[in-house]
Amino acid sequence: MTERKQGRRSAQAAEETKLLIIKTAAEMFCELGYERVSLRNISERAGVSHSLIRHHFGSKEKIWHSISDNLHVYFLSYMYKLLEEIPSELPSNVILYRFVTMLLAQQLAHPMPIQLIADGVRQGDVLMDYFFDSNGELEKLVNEVVECCNKDFPTTPVKVWEMKWQMMMYAHGAASMKPFVLDTWEGASEEQCLLNHWQLFNQTMATQLNITPDQMLQPEKLSDILIELPCEWGCDAREKDVQETS
Repeated sequence: MTERKQGRRSAQAAEETKLLIIKTAAEMFCELGYERVSLRNISERAGVSHSLIRHHFGSKEKIWHSISDNLHVYFLSYMYKLLEEIPSELPSNVILYRFVTMLLAQQLAHPMPIQLIADGVRQGDVLMDYFFDSNGELEKLVNEVVECCNKDFPTTPVKVWEMKWQMMMYAHGAASMKPFVLDTWEGASEEQCLLNHWQLFNQTMATQLNITPDQMLQPEKLSDILIELPCEWGCDAREKDVQETS
């Protein structure tokens, strides 16, 4: 019995160490870029040995693969939970509208995923091929929501890649050009600036999807339309920081 308990504790400790390495690496990739981060850098910041990182992952590229896998799991869980929160009796265009606008709110509040994706693009095909080859379930879920709307509104079909591109532009713009976002609404808090930025996308989606004013979301802050789903390796760190300082 004692050996079994020790085995469980060892397995739990190993999993906690792996999550620490993933979290640390993700933070450093966002701060410095994948190319400028070494396993030794990750080792020093995480406070674990270089050999232990190699034992768990083997290489820096494998760490990025693990981060990518975790991103897919988190986003898929978040999107399913988001759809559960949206009343199913609403018209399909309103469901799609809420889905994309609330999903952007999540990306603005938690910028780490879009920063990692953007850095992966800069590194070329090796990292991005892995990312895109792994996201079949995400694609399927988004396409199902769009197809349902297009079936009900055939005269104004939604082009799914155009909508996703718009979302990526708004998410990446806020994450990579933060000083410009703050200057656009000078004097406003960062949280208010992000809300104003989200409102631009909100208005665009409402127009494209024929959403009436009474159907539009009008949150007082982004957290009003976020779904509670903790990220165990820290991709929701920004939301926690905002909550602690508010």
